[in-house]
Formats: sequence, structure tokens, C-alpha cells
Amino acid sequence: MPDVVEDGLSAAIEPLKDPQLQILCRRFFQFVVGADVAAYSTAALIAQVEQMRAFAQVRAVNTPLAEVRDENDSPFTVGMIVTDDMPFLVDSVSGELSLEGRSVRLIIHPQLVVRRDATGQLLEILDLDVDEGRPAGAIAESWMRINMDRDYLNPDGRSSANRLIQVLADVRAANADWQKMRAKAIEIAAELDAAPPVTLPLEEVTEGAELLRWLTQDNLTFLGYREYVLATVDGQELLVPVAGTGLGILSGEPEAGSGSASAVELPIAVRKKARENRLLVLTKANSRSTVHRNVFLDYFGVKVFDESGQVTGEKRFLGLLTSAALTESIVDIPVLRIRYQRVMDELELVAGSHRAKDLLQFLETYPRDEFFQTHAGALVELSASIMQLQERRQTRLFIRVDDYQRFVSSLVYLPRDRYTTAVRLRIERLLVDAFDGVSVDYTARVTESVLARLHYVVRLAPGAELGPIDVGALELKLAAAARSWEDDFTSAIVERIGETAAAPLLHQFSEAFPEAYKEQFSGAAAVGDVLTLADLVENELSLRLYRPAGADERGMRFTVMRVGGPMSLSRILPTLQMMGVEVIDEHPYEITPVGQPVAWILDFGLLLPADGVIERETLAERFADAFRAAWQGDCETDAFNGLVLRAGLRWDQVVLIRAYSRYLRQIGSAFSQDYIQQTMLSNVGISSDLVRLFEVQFVPAGTEVSEQDAQVGRLILQIEQALSEVRSLDQDRILRSFLSLIRATLRTNAYLETRKVRQAFAIKLDPKLIPDLPLPKPMFEIWVYSPRVEGVHLRFGRVARGGIRWSDRREDFRTE
Repeated sequence: MPDVVEDGLSAAIEPLKDPQLQILCRRFFQFVVGADVAAYSTAALIAQVEQMRAFAQVRAVNTPLAEVRDENDSPFTVGMIVTDDMPFLVDSVSGELSLEGRSVRLIIHPQLVVRRDATGQLLEILDLDVDEGRPAGAIAESWMRINMDRDYLNPDGRSSANRLIQVLADVRAANADWQKMRAKAIEIAAELDAAPPVTLPLEEVTEGAELLRWLTQDNLTFLGYREYVLATVDGQELLVPVAGTGLGILSGEPEAGSGSASAVELPIAVRKKARENRLLVLTKANSRSTVHRNVFLDYFGVKVFDESGQVTGEKRFLGLLTSAALTESIVDIPVLRIRYQRVMDELELVAGSHRAKDLLQFLETYPRDEFFQTHAGALVELSASIMQLQERRQTRLFIRVDDYQRFVSSLVYLPRDRYTTAVRLRIERLLVDAFDGVSVDYTARVTESVLARLHYVVRLAPGAELGPIDVGALELKLAAAARSWEDDFTSAIVERIGETAAAPLLHQFSEAFPEAYKEQFSGAAAVGDVLTLADLVENELSLRLYRPAGADERGMRFTVMRVGGPMSLSRILPTLQMMGVEVIDEHPYEITPVGQPVAWILDFGLLLPADGVIERETLAERFADAFRAAWQGDCETDAFNGLVLRAGLRWDQVVLIRAYSRYLRQIGSAFSQDYIQQTMLSNVGISSDLVRLFEVQFVPAGTEVSEQDAQVGRLILQIEQALSEVRSLDQDRILRSFLSLIRATLRTNAYLETRKVRQAFAIKLDPKLIPDLPLPKPMFEIWVYSPRVEGVHLRFGRVARGGIRWSDRREDFRTE
């Protein structure tokens, strides 16, 4: 017994006054691992035993008890079962609960010897093992208590209990009739030996009879048997079950209208095969086993022939191939050994040769149920293809459609290093979509070979007709699904820049990207990032604003790339927010190329302003330039940068607005910088026109003075008309102040020959044209602004000495 029982429960059992409870407690926990019940107190464990005894008090002969209910004050649902002891109980019950989606945490399964009276009342629990000699009237029972996670969506356990009752009935039927089914297989084999059908080759009949005998040698767990006759009624082929022939899970007598158990019209695919001149029907049933293993049943059918050699019916066995059958050599299994020899002959292989050994290795490891179902001709073609495949790194697909079009079996070979769960699931989805399947099962074989093998069985909807399958096109899709990120990256960069130029970059970057990056970006997409990083100087920025596929008008992504140390988010986020975007997510990726400095790729999710963006065609360039200027200190990080998005301005144009705003503070404006920023952002059309007015006046354009004056006049009129629509008096004052300052500007050093704005520039103003300028007014003022310094030079005459300074604008100020 486990320590927890030995040390805790045993001590608590001894004082119990009920000797029956003592026996039951000891046997109940005899094979329970201590860790599984460590969370329960001794009193709770004894209470569980008492609960089971109360549940088992009355049980009619050959009638199982089953109940599923939620346990009070516990996260578990509890199942309780009492039935006659027999094989396959635990795995059958576990399989059913698993099929329902329940997570089983613990099964306690004592096998008990008990006495019951004629009414099923529990009289006594004997302190005996079930394999010991039992006194007269005593029976062996299996009691099960099952702890499973609670199903909060389906709290009523009655349906689960009913299904468990049916499973237990199937287990009983299979156990009761397995000897009869085994004897029936031997009997049919003897009949074939004595009177082989006249239209069949003798070898086929002999091998068929030997296969039936082989199944009886513990190679098939017999679960069901029934005989059928083929009949034609009103021109329709019917398969009619023969009354009284059912055994095991098929022992129930068919009733009219009971589905597949009654006489039913055969589907077209089945009709074509029903009278086919072939002895055996080797396939999978279209239903899962409720006994032993929760898998699709193996189907062994033997056709019945009349004296003229015409098919008149079928004798059908359902069961599960045992582990011994799945591991025994094919050269010793009837039917399979003949198919193996035919493949050898068709491929002209010499026994004992290297290629013959390769073939045998393949067929020995070929899924055994597939081997039974694959006809000799198809097996030859498949073997030839596999022999050509050998150890080459490639993805190949081989499919076999079930004779009755109920499922498609697919063998997928792919390079072993590409086999991952994600790849398996991608291939699975492709196959299900290609065949319009309703469910899929798979097995995987991964050895020291360079190739891994996946076997998928895609189930089709009942009655579905499978259309033509383009295996080649589907194979290409599977190959793409199986390609690794590194494969895609290598192919893409070679295709883009050529193999010679790609070689050093592959050496540096093939293992440089983290898994998080690979999950978000394809290998082809990474090529552009690699080429960008390869050209970046340390601490230089590469910036890209783009709208991802499927995003709405506001959704954008912004990528920042840099070689060197990490970038501070405390600087990046305010810079982005000041530009008027909302940052909704951020993904940093550290790139570690071989022999090169660490690089960083920061990918941000952005939302553009809800009230719209102007000049979207040039937005990406303007946004990136503005961010770079703010990051490098070429412009300040404040709300004026929002004009890049909302007014369609470049960052250097925004600097003009910011410079005049700072001059308003110099001359004592009553409005704060925050309010001025808000005003300009609320009136983006006027802000844009003010910049255009400045540019028309001062950008060297080579136009005639008269034409320039005309443009200025039109812009002033346009601005004044727009000002009439401004409802806030304060905002009107601010905007008119900007207009008057621009009109008062005489000269500027703002533009180079390339028309780019200087990092620091000066504007010469005529104070007489500035209404808000306090007295006394000098002859000229020169306002100098940059992100690092700002100041004013006051001149009361055409010639003056002195430099730039900050003026407090006091009435007694002096200047030189």
C-alpha cells in the first residue's frame, strides 16, 4: 500500500467498528498512489468509500450501475460505476470520457469479491482477490470512482451516465461472445478450405482462410460479428442482416428503420464493390470502438459466393488489431506476405540485396492497418515511389482513397528538422480543406532518418462524393507549409540579390532573429529588414510607416530600426504621442548578427487621429522625417508636431509655426504655449495657409515681383475669410497675431539653395507692423530660434552693436 494509506488511513481503519468498511477501505486504496489522494483528509477518504458502498447496495444480475455528478465544495465531477468484473473496463470507460472532452484526474478501481441476494442486495464484501477461489454464490465485481474536471457548461451528468451504461453493455457483449466469434472465424476458414469459390484463384482463398486463423491467434480483439445477404428490391441493391447471426457488439437484433443495422440501400461506392469478385473486404469501419480503445474499428469481411461463383452476401468481423499483430513481421502474416512478394517481383528486387532490405524496412514500418487495406497494385506504385524518395530532403504526399469513399489516407514525408507541432497542424488543415473532411486522426513516425513520416486519415461526411484531387498542387501547398522560416529567408534573399551577395548576409543573419520576430514576420519580409540593417551606420535610424493588410483607415504600423544600443521607450512614446497618434502596442526585437553590433527593430501599432489625416500620399515620408528630426534634436517634441498629420506639413514647415509661437512669448503674449498649440491644431487649414504665405514671400522662386504680390494677396484674402469662421475670440486673436508677424517679416535666413530649413534661423521683423509689440518699438527686431537657443536682437538704428539676448520687455530696457 502507498505510504499515505499505510501511515494515515490504515491507522484510521483499525478503530472502525464496521468490519465490512475496514475490508472495503483497504481494498479500495490498495493500488492508489499516495500523491493522488494526498489532498484529502483521512476522514474524507473514508467518506468516499462509504459513498461508493451506498451506491453499490443494490445491483440486479448482469446490470451495471453508473452515475456522474458534481461533488459539493469540489472542482471535480465524480463518476461511480459498479459492474461485473471483466476485461477492458477501465480503458473503455476512460475512452468514452475522453471522447466527451472530460479530463480524467484519477480512477480508483478496486476489484472485489461480493455476495448478493436474488434481488441484487449487497450482503457481504469478502476479503479475497478476484483470481482466488471463490465460494459458491460469490461474484467478482469492478467498482470505479472517477475524479474529472467539472464541466461547467454541461453540469447535468445523466447523459454521460447513460453513455457509460451503453459502453459497459458493449464491453459485456464483447466479452460474452469473443469465444464464439473466434470459433466462427475458424469455422469460416474451414469452409473455405473445403469449398473454395470457383471464380477465385486458389491462392487468394487459401491466404484468406489462413488470415482468419491468424486473427484467432491473439492478433485481433474480436468485438462484433454478423452475416449479411445481398438482395435486389425494386432495382435497388440492399444489404440485409441475417437475423440470429449477430455476436458481440452486433448481437442486437436489427429492427426496421434502425439505420445501418437494418436493410439499407447501398451507396454507389459500396454498390460497386459489393459484388466484386474478391474474397476479403479489409478496411476500417465508419464508427469508433466503444470497447478497449477509442479508435475506428478494424473491419474484416469475407464474401459469400453461391455455387456459380456469384457474390450473395458477406460475413463481417469487427474488432481491433492487437499490439502483437501490429509488430509481427509481414513475411509471417497471411495476405500481407503475398502482397510483399508481389512488390518484390514487380520491382524486380533480389532477396537479400540492399534495395530489397530497404523495401522490407519500409513495409514493416508502413501503418499496418493501411497495409491490410491497400491493394497489391497500389502498394507496388507506392513502394516504387518511396524507394525513389530514399533519404532526399523533400516533402512528398501519397494518398489513398478508401474503397467506399468514407475517408482519405494520406502519407506525408517531410525533412525531420521541419517537423513541429505547428507544421503538423498546418498540414492537417490543408488536407481537411482539400478533401472537405469532417474529422482527422494522425500518427507520426520520427526516427534517425532525415525524413519524418506523418499519416493522416481524413474522414468524410456520410454520403459525400470526393471530387478529383490534384495531388501535385496539394503537395506543393504541403511543401510550403512545411518550409521553415530559415528556408523562406534563404530563398528570398538569394532570389533578391543573388547567391554571391547573399552569402555573407546569410552567415551574419541566418540565426540573428528571435523566435518572436519569426512569429510575426515571414522570412521573405525579413530580407528587407536585413538589407536595411546591413546599410545602417551605428546609431542611425531607419523608419517606416505603413498600413498592414486588413487594417482600417486609422490602423498603421511604425517600424524603427537601429544598430547600436537599445532605444528608450520613455523617449519614443512621447515623441509619437506628440505627433498626434495613439500607440496601441509595441514589439521590440533584438537582432544579433554574427560579428556585427547588436541591432534593434521596434514595431509599434498606431491609431491615426479620428478626425482625419491630410495628404495621405506623402504621410509615410513626412511622419518618418518628423520622428527622426525630433529624435535627433533637430526640432522640439511638442504638440506642434501634430500638424504633420493633421495639416499635411513637413517637420521643417512646422518649425516656422513653432518659431513664431516662441516670438509671441517674447513679446509678452497672454496666451500659453499649450493654448497656442491647441489653436493651431484646431485650425489646420489656416495653419497650412500661414506656412504657404511665408513660403510665397521668402522661398526663392524666380517669379516676378508682381506675380509674387498677387499670390500673397490671394493667400491673405483666403486666410481672412477662414478667420471669419473661427468662433473663439482668443483663437482669432492668436491666428491674426501669426498673420501680422508673417506680414511684418522683412527678411529671413530660413532657406538654403536646396530650400531646406536651417536648424536655426533668423527672421528680421518690422516692429511698426506688429500691433501687439509693447512700446517703445525699435527700428528692427531680429528673432533667432533653434531647439537649443532662442533670443532677440533689437536695433534702434540702421547700424547697431551687440548680440542676441533675451529681453524682459521692460520700458527702461536699453540696447546698443
